[in-house]
Amino acid sequence: MDTVTHTLFGMTLYGSLNKEEDTKNMKKALLFTSIAGSQIPDIDVISKLWDAEGMYQMWHRGITHSIFLVPLWAFLLTAFCVYVFKVKSFRRLLIVSTAAVFIHNTSDLFNAWGTGYLEPFSSLRITFGTIPIVDLVFWFIMFSAMIYTRFMKSNRHHLFRIAWALIGLHIIIQSVQGYLFYQQYSEKYEQVALSASFVPWNYTVIGKNGGTIDLLDVSILKEPILQQTLQSQENADLEVLFAERPEAKTLYDWAPFVVIVDDNERLGIYDPRFFRNGQSFLFEWIEKEGQSQ
Repeated sequence: MDTVTHTLFGMTLYGSLNKEEDTKNMKKALLFTSIAGSQIPDIDVISKLWDAEGMYQMWHRGITHSIFLVPLWAFLLTAFCVYVFKVKSFRRLLIVSTAAVFIHNTSDLFNAWGTGYLEPFSSLRITFGTIPIVDLVFWFIMFSAMIYTRFMKSNRHHLFRIAWALIGLHIIIQSVQGYLFYQQYSEKYEQVALSASFVPWNYTVIGKNGGTIDLLDVSILKEPILQQTLQSQENADLEVLFAERPEAKTLYDWAPFVVIVDDNERLGIYDPRFFRNGQSFLFEWIEKEGQSQ
């Protein structure tokens, strides 16, 4: 998910806590750990500063998003809060920070970018593609809860807990539909990937047979529409591309499958899940003359 959504997750988590008997410092500690825990896995963005081997695409949402690192992040955040805010509720803070980090790492599984959820034991990039990276339904639910609680004098946390239930219901509905579409088109294509639209209940199915990739707009509310058919030059030799453009090798390993471009001008690969307006913004290529772009 995007940074705004993760921040809203943290605020909604904080809002769902019953803080009526908490001290001022405890409330500060809970707010900090809720927000920081919802953001800390994305600390991996700083790896871009020293990436000289084109590995950023694999590093981002990699080990820092692993389910196995959730306890470590939670412990560090809790220890920091206990030291800075001088509170003693270590167990409660640990539970909240664990929930915040877990929500971040797990929610990222559902969009097309995916995460290294099982690193370091598996380098597989897990992605379901059933939720867009910016989900306006999430925003609507969480902003609505924040607005309505302004008019409540007590038990505000109950409304935020209802918001979490609605978020969970939305994820279930989106994911069940996405799974059914994935299964349906797996019978027609050798390889299939899914990318959720910003419009609820709408998806792009990316199906590949040999060197032909179809992009289909699908929804339970309408007949499927073939958006685009792409041709991949599967017999192209990519070694030169990988040697000159290490990012291309990373993209090749990271994506479920790629489209290979090999014409008179360029040799390159791109991820068809992010194909919009005639091009993909995840496209790595070199000119045939050897000049990198």
